[in-house]
Parts: sequence; structure tokens; C-alpha cells
Amino acid sequence: MGALKQVRLSGFGGQGVVLAGTILGHGAVKDGKWVAGSSSYGAQARGGSARADVVVSDRPIVFPHVIEANVLAAMAQTAYDKYTEQLARGATVIYDDELVRPRSIDGAIQIGVPATSTAIKLLNQQQSANIVILGAIAVITGIVSKGALSSAIEENVSERFKDLNIRALELGYKLGEADKQ
Repeated sequence: MGALKQVRLSGFGGQGVVLAGTILGHGAVKDGKWVAGSSSYGAQARGGSARADVVVSDRPIVFPHVIEANVLAAMAQTAYDKYTEQLARGATVIYDDELVRPRSIDGAIQIGVPATSTAIKLLNQQQSANIVILGAIAVITGIVSKGALSSAIEENVSERFKDLNIRALELGYKLGEADKQ
């Protein structure tokens, strides 16, 4: 990983975007990185927009907010449309290929990941699609280690969902490894 990465995870309320950002931030801290993060979501608890921003660096962070994302994860079309306007040159865009129809973006690498469909097919529910896409992000970008993410899940997810989320992380890693090749 380079000196500073600005990561934006986006979607709509109910997809677990804020939790994924928390897990990413905690994982990066476990890897010895400096981290700053923030999140926002619309007035609606479910269905409104949701965003988690995580800045990860090898050195102390001077400005703790995402200005232009180096990494954008989009789990909804509205989030993709809105946040692809705020990308750094050479950014990596990772999107849920069932929920987002990408457009051509000069200077960006775009990778579709079947996060929601994988969660439904292999975990029998869609709520862990956020962790599936987080696993893919980790592999594709190298921003955080698998062990650190696993540990962050253990510390930030309620007991009854830990095993499910660890399985979702494993699935995301497999999807990310397939896309990285």
C-alpha cells in the first residue's frame, strides 16, 4: 500500500456500509496503519443513502476526510452515480455487479463483484453482502490484511453474526482473488 489511501464505501441504508467502514478502519489499525473515518446516512433508516469514508496511511493523517477517493465501493446505483464524480486519477471502483450498471470513467479501474448474489446464494441471505465486498476490496487493493479484518469482525459484530460474517469475508476474498488475476 502507498502512503495514503482514501476509501469511500457507499450504498443505501440497510446494506451495512457504515459497519463495513468500521471494520475496515479497525482492521487497518490492527495492521499498524493510521486511520481516520467518518460516515453519513440519509434521514431514512433503510433505503436512504449511506456512506463510510476511511482514510488509511502509513504516517499521521493531516486531513481526516476523503477528498478524492482512491478506492470507491458502490453497492447501489445512486451511490455509484454520485461518488464516481469524486475520484482520484487512477482510482479503483469496485461495485456490486447485480445492483450497479457502470459507465466508462477515464483513468479508473472498475471491477464488478457479485457481492449480493453471492451472499444470497451461498449464505442464504443478503445482509452480509457488505462483508463480501469488503473482502474483495482487501484483496484487490491490498489495503488491509485478512487476519486484521477477521479480528475486526470479531470485535465489532455481535456474537450471533460473527461466524456468518467470517464466512462472508472468505467468500469476498475468493471473489477478489478471481478478479485480481
